[in-house]
Amino acid sequence: MKTILIINSNIVNEGKIIRGNVLIQNDQIAKISSAEINIKADLIIDATGKYLFPGCIDDQVHFREPGLIHKAEIYTEAKAAVAGGVTSFMEMPNTIPNTFTQELLEEKYKRASEVSLANYSFFMGASNDNIDEVLKTNPRNVCGIKVFMGSSTGNMLVDKNETLEALFSKCKLLIATHCEDETTIKNNIAIYKEKYGEDIPMECHPLIRSEEACYKSSALAIALAKKHNTRLHILHISTEKELELFDSTIPLKEKRITAEACIHHLWFSDEDYKTKDVFIKWNPAVKKASDRNALIKGVLENKIDIIATDHAPHTLEEKQQSYFKAPSGGPLVQHSLVAMLELNRQGKISLEKIAEKMSHAVTDCFKIEKRGYIREGYFADLVLVDLNSPWTVDKSNIYYKCGWSPFEGAVFHSKITHTFVNGNLVYENGHFNHSEKGQRLLFEC
Repeated sequence: MKTILIINSNIVNEGKIIRGNVLIQNDQIAKISSAEINIKADLIIDATGKYLFPGCIDDQVHFREPGLIHKAEIYTEAKAAVAGGVTSFMEMPNTIPNTFTQELLEEKYKRASEVSLANYSFFMGASNDNIDEVLKTNPRNVCGIKVFMGSSTGNMLVDKNETLEALFSKCKLLIATHCEDETTIKNNIAIYKEKYGEDIPMECHPLIRSEEACYKSSALAIALAKKHNTRLHILHISTEKELELFDSTIPLKEKRITAEACIHHLWFSDEDYKTKDVFIKWNPAVKKASDRNALIKGVLENKIDIIATDHAPHTLEEKQQSYFKAPSGGPLVQHSLVAMLELNRQGKISLEKIAEKMSHAVTDCFKIEKRGYIREGYFADLVLVDLNSPWTVDKSNIYYKCGWSPFEGAVFHSKITHTFVNGNLVYENGHFNHSEKGQRLLFEC
């Protein structure tokens, strides 16, 4: 039996911070104690002064495999994830080919089992005409169904009313939606094209992909979910106005409608387009500082249930183009936890709330089995953090295949020192252990 003992850590878990010791045996947490644990361990890690978090679970990433591996691969992005304290991910279906069949879905799982250092799950994709395939999805070992109710998604846009009604009425799995209204965006594009032609300034992006476009689509999704009692999760909320659609009075485990905020919407604002330009072009767009501040407030008040990344890498060559040619999205999974820890340093969010929104709540929302908490009998997905170890993001310490980050030049004062996945020390101070791979997430159903 393999045993690892972490001693003298500040354990951040379930709304508390306690000093204690954690014993890992094989893939699970065997014991948590404030007293000394007397056992002969294979490895003892003295975590004095450090903080032990449950591993982050990112419910929205785009790892680009298959079909777009010039941007990223499951191996490279999962490696970046564990370096950032993310021990499990849920990946989206807009790869090439789109994940529209059960066979294509299982191919992604097989690939992850061969190369991913982190635990994994993959969303089944919905289109206007694959409802029969969607309904075959197994809720025990698939995280949910992804529905794009907005543009920039190629043939993954689901815009037929009869398809949406069928999905929301028949699907028993969680439905995760990208919500932006296509007609509103097209109308806004026409307005700004008339004014600027093809050379639209990046500062216009949040005006084109506007508050109205987000709110209209989110409201439609929620109306459908309420009509059919669907389990709905709305991804990457970006506006203050959308927050009025969500209820903070219902305990998360009882909610049928939940919301997510992403790191870039909690960090950047439209003022940053002047310096970051295309590198903060996302869909939905980064909007006003007042929206950013309202989203942080929404996280604290539990209108926003989960913090994730929407990690979506593109090459530098692809990003460094004009407005219409530059794709939306950017890499974030390596820097999500340290970015939130920086917001903690600024007094905007507590360590306990970070653990809740990046670990506990993801488990509760998706009903993940035995993860997301530091509990005896749970899988040992754990992250050790030094809160006083400043470093600067630059190309020399970026693990994304695309080789860039919107955080380049930023100084983070916290550093991930150790990451454990299923009891395996997969990352330690810049070094990776490839001897074990992550596991497929399972869900209570």
